[in-house]
Amino acid sequence: MPSTRRLWLAAGLGSVLLRPAWGTPEALEAALREFTGGAPVREGRVRFEIAPLVENGNTVPITIAAESPMTAADHVQALAVFNSGNPQPQVAVFRFGPRAGRALVHTRIRLSDSQRLLAVARTSDGNYWSRSADVIVTIAACVES
Repeated sequence: MPSTRRLWLAAGLGSVLLRPAWGTPEALEAALREFTGGAPVREGRVRFEIAPLVENGNTVPITIAAESPMTAADHVQALAVFNSGNPQPQVAVFRFGPRAGRALVHTRIRLSDSQRLLAVARTSDGNYWSRSADVIVTIAACVES
């Protein structure tokens, strides 16, 4: 009969090997489909600023903006950021109303590794617009001690 310690080690190794796939293109597509409800996403109308080369993934500044008159009839309802390499593909969702004036966000995010990011805008007419960016991270987040 194996010792208790060996059973725990085997169980731990099994849980690591059987964990869900994180940071995959499929996970990104699923998160995007959940945000859009399966609606098509067109490229354009979104400005996404992020440095193409990031030295430290712990704090990466980004700016996202969407072209819109921000009127009651035509405005951006949400801006979302997705990534292909972090454990959770949906980084953040920012919601807007017509009185926001501009659909603009300045924030910082963490990146676990070099990857592709996607910014998506949902407009009041039900359309989705996007812009993507590839980022090289030299020191991944969560690696430093």
